[in-house]
Amino acid sequence: MHDYIKERTIKIGRSIVETKNTVRTIAKEFGVSKSTVHKDLTERLPEINPELANQVKTILEYHKSIRHLRGGEATKIKYKKTKPKAKPAPVLSGRP
Repeated sequence: MHDYIKERTIKIGRSIVETKNTVRTIAKEFGVSKSTVHKDLTERLPEINPELANQVKTILEYHKSIRHLRGGEATKIKYKKTKPKAKPAPVLSGRP
């Protein structure tokens, strides 16, 4: 494993422990994909620093346990921002 990957993995691990941010947020901060962050944290970090990896694992498990709540909240906010569509006028038929 290259040194820059080890350094990035440790920085990402420390960052997630300090901030408790999600994988998506960490990925944006470090300019890498979510897949890269996840691989760094779940596969590479345990080889490099097992103690830090255990702390990260706890945080990732917590995020996984509440993701259904985060998703629901995001959807709620999304639809609050959109304007309600006007209802179409009723079609009147010529029947009595």
